[in-house]
Amino acid sequence: MMIARFVLSILIVAAIVSGSEFSYTRDAKVEKILKKLNKPALKSIKSPDGDIIDCVHMNNHPIYDHPLFKNYTIQMKPSSYPKGKNNESSDREKQSVVTQLWTVNGKCPENSIPIRRTRRKEILRTKYMQRYDKKNPNIINHPKASTSNSIHEYAQIQAKGKFHGAHADINVWKPYVQTPKEFSLAQMWVMAGPFSELNSVEAGWQVYHDRYGDDNPRYFIFWTADGYHSGCYNLDCPGFVPVNKNFALGAAVSNVSTLNGQQYHIPTTIWKDPHTGNWWLKFNDHEFVGYWPSILFNHLKDGATEIQWGGEIINFKDGSLHTTTRMGSGHFAEEGYQKASYFKNLEIIDEHDIHNKPKEGYSFMTQESCYNIRSGYAKIWGVYFYYGGPGRNQNCK
Repeated sequence: MMIARFVLSILIVAAIVSGSEFSYTRDAKVEKILKKLNKPALKSIKSPDGDIIDCVHMNNHPIYDHPLFKNYTIQMKPSSYPKGKNNESSDREKQSVVTQLWTVNGKCPENSIPIRRTRRKEILRTKYMQRYDKKNPNIINHPKASTSNSIHEYAQIQAKGKFHGAHADINVWKPYVQTPKEFSLAQMWVMAGPFSELNSVEAGWQVYHDRYGDDNPRYFIFWTADGYHSGCYNLDCPGFVPVNKNFALGAAVSNVSTLNGQQYHIPTTIWKDPHTGNWWLKFNDHEFVGYWPSILFNHLKDGATEIQWGGEIINFKDGSLHTTTRMGSGHFAEEGYQKASYFKNLEIIDEHDIHNKPKEGYSFMTQESCYNIRSGYAKIWGVYFYYGGPGRNQNCK
């Protein structure tokens, strides 16, 4: 009996020691990740939503963490902007364009960029040490590969051809998301290459509690150079080069649309710099956010071959039922203005670096009974579409 108790005591102590070692190892890994992501700040600004925005000197830019960019000279502005787009908005349009919430409490100094501080709980919540850089920790899918077993669902307009970029005004809402591990987003994809080694640069807004810790829509980017086998959100890994001292990726959108009320949108442009080949991102009419260096890609360096605009959600089918996560406003496309979410002023940038209307496009819906899309053309809105839906309903189970 005494021997049994002695053995049990040893096992208990061993378990405690083992658990402590595991905790220490995990903590060490978390601290290493945080040190890498959170650069020394010249100034820190607390946003009304609780975010901390660190103003990081350009000498400590995240791009220098990438082995290909150790002695890199950052391109501070695009060499030119595509022709055929009027960058001046009317006063009414300006009232509908969203800004960033943190800017009400301060600005970053010259020669610095704002970076949303990553917190310890975010690392643990998103399992950063395993698959934090993935668009979803379990599976990355794509419309071309969608099946009934896919957890990603879409409502999109897609265009194929040869492009140097694209544009859209993306309506902003705050959709309900059923569980923290699911997301709802609206974005633009600029893509090239076969699916197995797809190059894609993406930008828009996203509600994703597991990543950001709340249910606010947030500006985000994503990119992959290998068909989503790997890829990165925002500045989670070095690749995208932010240059704007007034714009922080991952920050909350300040204004969102309301049912039967004021509508807000984000003018979004991605285009290939004709001199450097870098892929620039512009939000709103004047925020040149930064760029993806052309050296990151083996297909996009020659131009894009497909553009996609639309919504995407994750459906984990908890309880073997379709999710109630909403896409867009949560209303179907046919409900129209002030009810359904929209993209307007869809444009492609052709090989001559000129804005044009998409000549050919087609709609794609994973499950039309859950989320749908309706496109059209109007003089003021140009090429547009309404999209979205509530998810689970009597026809979507």
